[in-house]
Amino acid sequence: MNKVILIGRLTRDPDMSDTQSGKRMARYTLAVDGYNDTDFISIVAFDKNAEFVEKYLFKGKRILVEGKIKTGSKEKDGQKVYYTNVVVDHHEFVDNKSDQNQNGIVQNGTINDNEFVPLPDDAGEEFPF
Repeated sequence: MNKVILIGRLTRDPDMSDTQSGKRMARYTLAVDGYNDTDFISIVAFDKNAEFVEKYLFKGKRILVEGKIKTGSKEKDGQKVYYTNVVVDHHEFVDNKSDQNQNGIVQNGTINDNEFVPLPDDAGEEFPF
């Protein structure tokens, strides 16, 4: 199975183009925070996903990307260059400032990475463990 899920911010505005076969294509880099560092992941989107990118995404926007890893190589200046991209299957907005209350909790049921939401005292009765 080849499936990747990433949450991060665009490092720059997406580069838009068309492939030789006429498909719309978007390329951008996603900065994904780790425990002690940040990874910069190359993202490629086609067709409807590229149209979404062109319409809604910009430098600094925080998103979730689902896709698959695609590797390959090409000749550049007489040298073989290897690349790794994530090809998008799905984009999702992670947070929107207008959806947050003053504690940073997003109203649509998700929370920010650094927020702790305590369970009610009787919540343990609902779990089978």
